[in-house]
Amino acid sequence: MRVGIIHDSPVPTLSSRQLMLAFMKRGVESFYVRISKLASVIDEQGIKVMYGSEVSDFMDSLLIRSLGFIATLEQVFRRADIIRQLELSGTLIINPIESMLKARDKYASILALKAAGVNVPPTAVVEEVFTAVDICRKWGDVVIKPMMGSMGYGAVRTSDPDLVFTIAKTWLIHGQPVYIQKYIPKPGRDIRVFVVGDEVLGGYYRYAPDGSWKTNIAQGARAEKIERLSEELVNMSLKAVNTLKLHYAGVDIGETDGGFVIFEVNAAPQWSGFMSATGINPSEKIADYIIKLLKN
Repeated sequence: MRVGIIHDSPVPTLSSRQLMLAFMKRGVESFYVRISKLASVIDEQGIKVMYGSEVSDFMDSLLIRSLGFIATLEQVFRRADIIRQLELSGTLIINPIESMLKARDKYASILALKAAGVNVPPTAVVEEVFTAVDICRKWGDVVIKPMMGSMGYGAVRTSDPDLVFTIAKTWLIHGQPVYIQKYIPKPGRDIRVFVVGDEVLGGYYRYAPDGSWKTNIAQGARAEKIERLSEELVNMSLKAVNTLKLHYAGVDIGETDGGFVIFEVNAAPQWSGFMSATGINPSEKIADYIIKLLKN
């Protein structure tokens, strides 16, 4: 049994190292795989995958931690095509590439969740400046985010139509659609729930630092364990993960007067905040889950 951990950092990240250690403790070979070094070749001998210049005798499973830095649509297609080829050859991919791409595309994932009856914030994606301005005027307080981003970087909250105009015009000049969500008031915190398979490992509050509305751990938020998740939170998180057909994910949830609302489902979540709050190392659970799938 051999498992590859996919990322593109020149040095394995902390989560990648934790996963490799978890597999090693279970007697399973694991390898760090840089996605930019994967190549797919079709020739007289058939279809093969190469790693660097070597033909690869590939893994039983690949765990995608990141698709790497992507500058062009062509890179997205290339990397996704290689993963699809490995899926078709029988390699177990965690998370599946189609699910990974849908979760990474914020609007596509929100659309799927809404269609499944999951409560999500009012959301729009536009390619016209004055449409963005009109939405801001209608919703009042909005957050503009990159469609494919993480850790809260690039997200701007504003109620100023002039600022929306400037941001939208700048992004559109660079070919970036404008992704807008109505700001949902929250009690200085939101909730991250971690799911592996059909098990909710736990959850924690992410408290925004003083003077900030952002609750991302990477931006200084404080983590605090939720001692007992309500049945509603558990069921909502499982439904979100199952709707997007993910094997594991971090689900970001807001508390409102009308109940809970899902902001985002992260298909390759970081877990330092979760570990510090709960004492649970998700890499151990993920390793057990993948080994169980491979044995079955």
